[in-house]
Parts: sequence; structure tokens; C-alpha cells
Amino acid sequence: MTEHNFSLTTEFILIGFTDHPQLKTPLFLVFFTIYLITMVGNLGLVALIVTEHRLHTPMYIFLGNLALMDSCCSCAITPKMLQNLFSKDRMISLYECIVQFYFFCLAETAECFLLAAMAYDRFVAICKPLQYHIMMSKKLCIQMTTGAYIAGNIHPAIHVGFLFRLTFCRSHQINHFFCDVLPFYRLSCVDPYINQLMVFIFSGSIQTFTITTVIISYLFILFTIFKMKSNKTRGKALSTCASHFLSVSIFYGSLLFMYIRPSSVNEEEKDIPVAIFYTLVIPLLNPFIYSLRNKEVIKVMKRIMKIYIMYE
Repeated sequence: MTEHNFSLTTEFILIGFTDHPQLKTPLFLVFFTIYLITMVGNLGLVALIVTEHRLHTPMYIFLGNLALMDSCCSCAITPKMLQNLFSKDRMISLYECIVQFYFFCLAETAECFLLAAMAYDRFVAICKPLQYHIMMSKKLCIQMTTGAYIAGNIHPAIHVGFLFRLTFCRSHQINHFFCDVLPFYRLSCVDPYINQLMVFIFSGSIQTFTITTVIISYLFILFTIFKMKSNKTRGKALSTCASHFLSVSIFYGSLLFMYIRPSSVNEEEKDIPVAIFYTLVIPLLNPFIYSLRNKEVIKVMKRIMKIYIMYE
């Protein structure tokens, strides 16, 4: 073996989009537009919920934190990706990679638990409306939100800790547009089996628990909806649940495909399109799915716009 093969790599090159250099400008414009809309939509929703007292309820607290995590995910991934589209070296250090992965994983993990909490909140609101304020108190809401953030910090810390057992001597090129752990395992000259097992165990456990919570909650919701006598009420409830469940299905479906499929470490060509979807598209869609279809949020937005127009 050559001397190069024994040298340890501490800097990497992100080569996720170099196969299509002619698409750099269109991709930059598309991703930059997505980033701006995502940040304005999510942070605007957070500001609206924080400043409007009428929205200080469990449902909107979860929604605000979900928007905050979508913003965190976009901030962790998109700026570096946009820079690399026109950068000559596209270099990133090992520690920069670790920081990027940490905040990305924090956002995705917390979002899993927040989606589960939102599903439970809707279950109580629709199936147990008379007991809602007892079963879904603000104290419980704060505890569930805090738990989501604690889990969001512990999960990436585990993977980062196991990442330090690896040494990278095979290559310094990461065939991805951000620092995820799976592409790292392909570059390791140490068998990453334990790391892969940790991803499967912890990611699988988190997704199994939260998906089960969402599915059970929505099954009870659907049973309750079908028992409603009013067709108009049933239609509105079904419409709301369908949009929420669609968003949850897309989010969990992409994560399951990425991290739980057995051959995920060996199929890097499939990683980038799926990763684009759950790191860029889903944070873009969530503000529209969860707020623009929400009558209470729309009312508050209209009232604020009217006040703003009057002062102008």
C-alpha cells in the first residue's frame, strides 16, 4: 500500500452535485429560493405564535417548535450547500462536519417527537374534547417539548461519540451535499459495523416509537370522525387529518428509507435525492401544511395585516 493510503483524513470534499456542473446556477437559484421561503415561513410562524397570546395553546406551542426545528435543519444544511455549488475546493473539516451533523440530527430527532406530540394532542382534542384541558395541560405540553429537545441532543451525541472510533484513510471525498454519518462510514478504514448498528438501533427505536404513536392516535381520530353525524364536520376533520398525516408520512417515509433500510450504507446514489427531500422540501412545506390551512392562524395573520395597513 502507498503512503497515501495510511494517511489519516481530517478534511473532506463534498462532491454531491459535481456530476452535473451545468446545473449549478439553476440549482443555486432553486435552493436559495427554497431556503428564503423556508426561513421566512418558519420563523414568521414562530414569531406569530410567540407574540399572539391567543395562540399560546399546546397545539400551537408544538407547531412553533416544529417550525423552529425546520429552520434549524435548513440553517445547518443549506448555507454550506449553496456555498459549495460555486466553491472551487468545497473543503470541510471533520469538526465542521460533526457540528453540521449534530444540529441536523438534533432537528430531525426533535421533529419526530414533536410530530408524535402533535398527533397525541389532536387525538385528545377530537376524541376526548371534554377532558382536553386536563389531559393536555400546558405543563404536560412543556414537558413533552422539553423531552423532544433532550432526545434531540442525546441522539446525535451518541452517533458523534461513536464517530470518533473511526479513522478515515480511504478517501477525502464525500459523495453527498452535507455531512451525514452514512457517507462517513464508506470512507472509514475501520469496520463501521458498530456505528451502523447504533444508527439502526437508535434511529429505528425513535422512529418506531414516534410512528406508532402517530398511527395509533390517527386510528382513534378516524374512528371518532366516522362516528360523527354531521357530514360537514366530518369532512373538515378528515381534510385536516389527511393533510397532517400526509406530511407525517412523507417525513417518516424518507427517514425510514434513508436510515433503516438494510442496504443504505451501500447505495449512495439513492441518498442525495431522498436527503434533498427531507432536508429542503419538507421544511419548506410544513409552514403551508400546518399554518395556511389553519383558520386560527389565518385569522391572526389577517388581523395583524389590517393593523399594519391602518398604521401605514
